[in-house]
Amino acid sequence: MNEKKKIAILVTADTFGSGSEELGQNLMKSYIYSLTEAEEKPSVIMFLNRGVYLTTTGSPVLESLKQLEQVGTEILSCGACLNFYKLEEALEVGEVTNMYYNVELMHSAERIITVG
Repeated sequence: MNEKKKIAILVTADTFGSGSEELGQNLMKSYIYSLTEAEEKPSVIMFLNRGVYLTTTGSPVLESLKQLEQVGTEILSCGACLNFYKLEEALEVGEVTNMYYNVELMHSAERIITVG
């Protein structure tokens, strides 16, 4: 766990920004898709709070997240968050993590981008 993670993305909601929920959902879908097209992929994407909805059954970004995972991006969902929203059995992509591991990842990242 001592390796430097270049880019860590912290996703804290299932929409991008505040205001119109529909617009926020469209923006998040576009953002996640754009990551698949970016030259430099994130090393890790951590999903917290309502962000875990994006890694579970019915998410509009599952295919993009699976593509990112296939090229080496670590996809992590907060276990306490999955439990809170009763989504433990609905996880479709990535691994379950805890806050201790998230803290380690954030401390080792060169850059942390927060979206949500």
